[in-house]
Amino acid sequence: MKVLVIGSGGREHAIAWKLSQSRVVDKIYCAPGNAGIAEIAECVEVESKDLSSLLDFVKYEWIDLTVVGPEEPLARGIVDIFQKEGRKIIGPTKAGAQLESSKVFAKEFMKRHKIPTAEYKVFTSYTHAEEYIRLKGTPIVIKADGLAAGKGVFVCEKYEEATEALRLIMKEKIFGAAGEKVVIEECLKGKEVSYLVFTDGKNILPMVTSKDHKRLLDDDEGPNTGGMGTLSPNPIITAELEKEILNTVIKPTIKGLREEGIIYRGILYAGLMIVDNKPYVLEFNCRFGDPETQVILPRLETDLLDIFMAVWEGKLNKIEVKWKNDASLCVILASAGYPGKYKKGFPIKGLEMIKGIKDIVVFHAGTKFNEKGEIVTNGGRVLGVTAIGKDIAEARQKAYGAIDLIKFEGMQYRKDIGLNV
Repeated sequence: MKVLVIGSGGREHAIAWKLSQSRVVDKIYCAPGNAGIAEIAECVEVESKDLSSLLDFVKYEWIDLTVVGPEEPLARGIVDIFQKEGRKIIGPTKAGAQLESSKVFAKEFMKRHKIPTAEYKVFTSYTHAEEYIRLKGTPIVIKADGLAAGKGVFVCEKYEEATEALRLIMKEKIFGAAGEKVVIEECLKGKEVSYLVFTDGKNILPMVTSKDHKRLLDDDEGPNTGGMGTLSPNPIITAELEKEILNTVIKPTIKGLREEGIIYRGILYAGLMIVDNKPYVLEFNCRFGDPETQVILPRLETDLLDIFMAVWEGKLNKIEVKWKNDASLCVILASAGYPGKYKKGFPIKGLEMIKGIKDIVVFHAGTKFNEKGEIVTNGGRVLGVTAIGKDIAEARQKAYGAIDLIKFEGMQYRKDIGLNV
């Protein structure tokens, strides 16, 4: 089979890497891909938001299955376009992708279907929003309604921080049209967890649990990022809590979508806050998490293509999925300045030394080849160093041992991933 993976980050590298182990995948393409993905797939110079060119490529190359990595193509309706042309593709339709592409839609959907989430109000007026914050007090959470590349959420401890966030979103319009509406919600205090499932619109197949570290600096300090590291399993999620998540969040979400005429096929990701052992939804994503994928897929023993085909065919209940008992841990190596402005084009040293090391995989997030053929930095998050071990402690030791071999100018990373869990 021929498979196309859409995207260019660490998540897409992990998906392509897992598909390359499939007994039935003959050829993998990735659009646009990166320097690491180029080792296992043919990278195609088509951007993930160029939907018509992607469809043309799929038709021309007779691609059997397309897997969508990032959120933007889903939000813009790539699945609807492909399905209309009879092409197999993994991901929800534009209607289903609203769970991620519109915070307002997601909150109102949860309200309709009694899915636990923080109290909230929606505003289109800066003046009314500011007045509400003054009355409500802090801490408080402010979210741009639309997609903002993981940077549209502000957790504000002080009134001044909250009004500054409002100003940036609604007056400065740093997220463009994504900030025309804002959701202001109560700030839940608890333990944050990620929970991902495969679904065919009716049946649900849970993935192994994972924990994401969103803050830039050790001890969860500094600004929010797209994710600075992950581990799996998540020690917070007990069997009882997992049952609670499935019964109060995941199942009602899939059922609610179906009742509203939306058949959701693909991956559903719930970002949750656990308060007094009860899950509350912070956000939904309609695709694999990044960097959660980099610790989940290395633990998967079942052929990923078999799962994707079962999702497409509505037969997830017919497949038995096996996971490794081992733990996995991923540390993100980022450019200096990230999540703000950063420079690109610095050569990365040490990658060849890691290739032969057992239980280590380096997933490329922001890399490319320069004119000399060297692998250089090409993004804020550059690499994800993933290790497998018998437990979190062993995986952590292996990951940080491998990181010692990697060098590029301005490299920054957290030193505490896997500690205190």
